[in-house]
Amino acid sequence: MVGGLGAQSHPVSVQILAINDLHGNLEPPVGGDGKVNGVAAGGAEYLATHLRNAEKDNPNSILVGAGDMFGASPLLSALSDEKPTIEALDAMHLSVNALGNHELDRGPEVLKTRLKASHIEYLAANTVSGGKTLFPPTTVKTIGGVKVGFIGEILEDAPSVIAAQSIKGLRFLEESNVANEAAAKLEHEGVHTIVLLVHEGGFQHPPKGTPVDPNGCVNFSGEIAGIAEKLSPSIKVVISAHTHSFYNCEIAGHTVTSASAYGRMFTRVDLSIDPKTDKVLSVKATNEVVTRDVEKDPALTAIIDRYKPVVAQVSNRPEGSIAGPISRKENASGESAMGDVIADAQLAESSAPEKGGAVIAFMNSGGIRAELADGPGPVTFGQLYAVQPFGNRLTVHTMTGAQLKKLLEQQFSASGNAQILEVSDGFTYQYKAHAAAGEHIVPGSVMLHGKPIADTDVLRIEASDFIAAGPAFREATDGMIGPVDVDALVDYFRSHSPVAAGPQNRIVRVD
Repeated sequence: MVGGLGAQSHPVSVQILAINDLHGNLEPPVGGDGKVNGVAAGGAEYLATHLRNAEKDNPNSILVGAGDMFGASPLLSALSDEKPTIEALDAMHLSVNALGNHELDRGPEVLKTRLKASHIEYLAANTVSGGKTLFPPTTVKTIGGVKVGFIGEILEDAPSVIAAQSIKGLRFLEESNVANEAAAKLEHEGVHTIVLLVHEGGFQHPPKGTPVDPNGCVNFSGEIAGIAEKLSPSIKVVISAHTHSFYNCEIAGHTVTSASAYGRMFTRVDLSIDPKTDKVLSVKATNEVVTRDVEKDPALTAIIDRYKPVVAQVSNRPEGSIAGPISRKENASGESAMGDVIADAQLAESSAPEKGGAVIAFMNSGGIRAELADGPGPVTFGQLYAVQPFGNRLTVHTMTGAQLKKLLEQQFSASGNAQILEVSDGFTYQYKAHAAAGEHIVPGSVMLHGKPIADTDVLRIEASDFIAAGPAFREATDGMIGPVDVDALVDYFRSHSPVAAGPQNRIVRVD
């Protein structure tokens, strides 16, 4: 609720409610994705009720988002072109949202078309097309008689997580400089309460075996920390996202929060504002779990029920079975049981000579969006789609052993972060996370079926078109495009069921 109370002399209490990374999860997510520290959480019907109850605590409330409200969505939303999620967000009165990378999965024009009937204001201060920002950089809302300015940004590194064909002509600028320029303009316009909504994040690192506190900031690291340290003092609150983590930090004088993902949590930010100056007197932030012990919001139930019949027949179609749960949780080396299975499925699809002749398959961990938690038992198309919802296509290219090793080295960034690719059966290697650039992969450890791969060896390598758009494939040759990734996974389950969890023994970290 956004409104005005007229002129007053005492401090005005404004409540900002924030969500991030919903990814079209209107129904409660399952398995580990549907819990917060063991507590069942999430589901848009429950989220809407929690938000409505929070608004009752303060009529001077506004709901904002930090991006990825849809994209990589379950079938319920994706099969209807994300209309169910957009309708749900409108029903929850989402007012302002920062642009997220997955909202660009189908390109900016598709996104703008999807938003035509929506009341949500998208902001994208650091996304430039033809000299103009893709969406407005800022917006100002009058809440309880005081002005609150919002800046919206996507991560500067967006090209690393969006298919190249979806962002042609777009430039993504460094976040802190752009935010500071936007804040200075807001201040010049007389807006002194400023909130940054940014689709970038970080992680807590509590001691091993200790639950992660939703309102903690233990051993915090990540890109958002560096951004916050460079922000103008006029930006008091930073609502962040992207990493699907929860935290509540004070960084260089800024309150920095994130509320997990999939609608399992929301953030409540209480601001005390001087009505004479519109400046912030105090900030208090709290992350709250979206428990399922409240009544379902009837408006959200109606939206979900209206679209369910559209997907039921397709989603409930049995495609195979699992021998037991298959988790996407990564081990110390960055390998997951689900990643092993997907890579094996993609190799099976592309190994025949007429389909590419691949001998090794790679899968990006970030593309694994769900796990198969309820096993042993049958698996439906809807469950498999939830695992791989992007519609990426398989590709096969010829690479030398030297080029393959470059691909493995490019998993490690200069900042120390690593994005480990999942690999297919028969391919193994060892790495050191803490090593000089170009020296992460242990010499002699890169093998295929136990035989070392020489630099001069020539191999056919499968990877999605998302991975193949990266720099490692620029020297690859003889490219061949195959089927959509989820179709390969379905075929694998049809021919290999019951499918067992991957062994997680193909990649070994040695430091």
